[in-house]
Amino acid sequence: MKLPRTVAVLGTLALAATTFAGPAAADDRPDRPGRGPERDTPAAGATSFAELARTAQEDRGGPGGHDPAGGAIEMPRAYPHQPELTVFPPNDDDATDLNGTISHADIAPRLTELMAAGDRVSTQVVGQSTAGRDLYLVTLTAPESRRETAQQTRWREQIRTAPDRAARDRQLQRGYKTPLWISANIHGNEWEGTDAAMQVIEDLATSDDPATAELLERHRVYFSLTLNPDGRTIGQRATTLNLDANRDMITGATPESRSFVATAQALQPLYAADFHGYTDVLQVEPCGPPHGENYEYDLFIPHGYAISRQVEDDVVAAEIPGNTYYDPATDEAVDENTGFIKIPYRDTPSGWDDYPPVFTAQYAAYHGAVTSTVELPHGRTGPTTTPEDAVINTAVAKQTMTSMIDYVAEHHDAMLADQIESFRRGVAGGPKDALTAEDVAAVPGPDEWKQHWDVADDQDPVDLPRAYVIPVGDGQRSAADAEALVDQLLFHGVEVGTLARTTRVDGTTYPRGSFVVDLHQPLRGLANVLLDLGTDISQKVPSMYDISAWSLSSLWGATVDSVGSTTDRPVGPVRPLRGEPSDGGVPRGAPFVAFDVAGVEDHRALNALLDADAPVWLLDGGRAVVGPEGLRAARHVAKEHDVPFERASWREVAGLDDATELEDLTVAYAGTQDDLLSLTGLGFDDLVRVTADGIEAGAPTGSTGLEDADVLWVGSRLDLPAGSAGRAAVQEWVSDGGSVVGRTGAAFAVAETYGLVSGEAVTGNRSGNGIVDVETPAGSVLAAHEQDHAFVYPATWFTDLGEGTTTEQAYAADPFLAGHWAPSGSGADGPDAAAGQAAVVSGEAESGARAVVFGTSPFFRTHPKGGMSQAAQALFWAASGN
Repeated sequence: MKLPRTVAVLGTLALAATTFAGPAAADDRPDRPGRGPERDTPAAGATSFAELARTAQEDRGGPGGHDPAGGAIEMPRAYPHQPELTVFPPNDDDATDLNGTISHADIAPRLTELMAAGDRVSTQVVGQSTAGRDLYLVTLTAPESRRETAQQTRWREQIRTAPDRAARDRQLQRGYKTPLWISANIHGNEWEGTDAAMQVIEDLATSDDPATAELLERHRVYFSLTLNPDGRTIGQRATTLNLDANRDMITGATPESRSFVATAQALQPLYAADFHGYTDVLQVEPCGPPHGENYEYDLFIPHGYAISRQVEDDVVAAEIPGNTYYDPATDEAVDENTGFIKIPYRDTPSGWDDYPPVFTAQYAAYHGAVTSTVELPHGRTGPTTTPEDAVINTAVAKQTMTSMIDYVAEHHDAMLADQIESFRRGVAGGPKDALTAEDVAAVPGPDEWKQHWDVADDQDPVDLPRAYVIPVGDGQRSAADAEALVDQLLFHGVEVGTLARTTRVDGTTYPRGSFVVDLHQPLRGLANVLLDLGTDISQKVPSMYDISAWSLSSLWGATVDSVGSTTDRPVGPVRPLRGEPSDGGVPRGAPFVAFDVAGVEDHRALNALLDADAPVWLLDGGRAVVGPEGLRAARHVAKEHDVPFERASWREVAGLDDATELEDLTVAYAGTQDDLLSLTGLGFDDLVRVTADGIEAGAPTGSTGLEDADVLWVGSRLDLPAGSAGRAAVQEWVSDGGSVVGRTGAAFAVAETYGLVSGEAVTGNRSGNGIVDVETPAGSVLAAHEQDHAFVYPATWFTDLGEGTTTEQAYAADPFLAGHWAPSGSGADGPDAAAGQAAVVSGEAESGARAVVFGTSPFFRTHPKGGMSQAAQALFWAASGN
């Protein structure tokens, strides 16, 4: 799918983040087990937030899209690389003023001084934040000529693509400058990693110690100084889209996370660490169970644990004034030096796991790195840490970084051999061996970690297919979603090919041009973790740190088939896919054209046509027909959204009298950033935010926000007291044909209050999340381009449905497929209780007002693209009732 190039955020929005900061969460420490999904509140100043949302979607080609160069970052051709940096103006209300940490505005001047003072410091701008601030990658290394840098690049590629040869290459072993990467600040209000990184950079740049010179001759040490400068400036955890970039590595909804992904590919780090806070005591991974099935864990944990232990020894020995320590007897932070920091693998039985690859450290591991997340000790007192605590945290972070660098410098030969072996396993495509308690004794390398491994840590086995096939043609549910999925795989560096001819595999015939992801490739672990369904791990541990299922093949709306076993012959013949697939166009001479409205990009195209006042009819089968007056707009949309229009058949044209002619919808919404960003990503650009307080205040003057709305989307509570002016105003709007669509029990309550549905909404275990099996009845609102899976966090189902309330989708008899959803207490909130119950319901009033309510989570962090398109189907159906 051809997507527009990333452009800089509009100049008028470049520093907009400083003017509409969202309120800090009451508790924005790292998530704890049982807290359920994050629910960031939209930033104050909804107009600016909405504009940023639209800009973000345009920049990345819509949800599921990405920068068209893939994840590529253009790396320097020689070192030092010392360009002129843009100096950003100081912010009048900068959170860093409160704790004395370095502001984003001060970073460029300080780097410029360091670059001017010597030849060890190089700087690149590797992206912009949501509000337009530069994202810096700083490299510390000894000078390299163009020829030497080119050789380093060839060796890096050889390690990944020809690991057998790399393992035998003596020159590579002697001369490869192993990369070590420290990311200092992806959560905006966790400041001190940046300050520590700057201090380490200054030390490495100015030291005349021979050991430092040798370090920089043998290594490149990279620093991402801040990947969330907007949040750093505002003093909030999330980006200015109010999304947590450290939950976004798979989805890529934020430019900040996309920069991290692209940097991981470009650096291919031997070791990567990401700095956070605050957990009362220094905490350094590796993590505890459950361990992700697709990691090469025997190559990951030996040095990962040894690095944590070296940090522990060095920090304890440093006796940094004001630092805290871990007391194993009480599982608490204490002031006296106990000799311990906290290492989750050793000290946290559950709730701090490495399972989902949505975090920086867990994601980077799939690019061959040993990785750690670091949590600094002293938390915020008020909006920031105190200046005194910031000094302590900075000292702790600096010692931690120094210890990590020292460890890698001492053990880089063994760590490089492990990285080469991880890529070799991918290229060779042999069976994946799970690491179990029976196997740990034989794992080479540092072995102190072995005493802490037990059956709870065991990796679940994974049976790798030979390939994933994403069919084209009639076997594909959504061509648009299939292309978006392929785009996303390419962005992550996964190798994708296309069938050179029609091929039969496992009894299925796949047309020429179908996409093939062969799991004999360097990043097979990443490819499989992106595409595999996942596992039901509900019985493995009592709690999870975050989500526990995220499958692109199950949740992104495309048909994806797992074929064969990894030891089978290749699926083929296959041609490598060099660029994004593109098939958009409009047939010449056709008076009416049509396209399937099945995926997210199709709905974006549909909304673009309606925005251009093109006449569009939506047929019952989920196919849109564009009339002659809309052909010019169709040609533009075909190019912009890569939609393949076809000549409308005579039957389709003859049936237009009975079809629904669509109108450009104005959607009022009550909800979170997930709702705003998802609606925007679907192409709904006439959005009006409403709240209960706003409706109540505006009811006497008729300015509730609903006046021009065709439909109300409800993603959070919208409670108006009985007898209030606000409730009367909404009732009047519904009685005039206004429809309600939304998610969870909050939307059901609104629809029931105004007489559109009746029954009971039941919410499952609130920490339960994952992928569920759903069934769509014939004739359902969602029957066109139906889907078999949905995401829940948590699940809601609807019982005791009253007359006129219809089940549009139901949970299957055995609904839970992958993730962590364990019942609590009586079991009434578990998957068995949801089995067979209504997952999506609808209703309709005599006025023509309609309602559709999702018990699934179609907008969760903008990730379930298939769910997003179903929500769009529901919105158009509901709005067409009047």
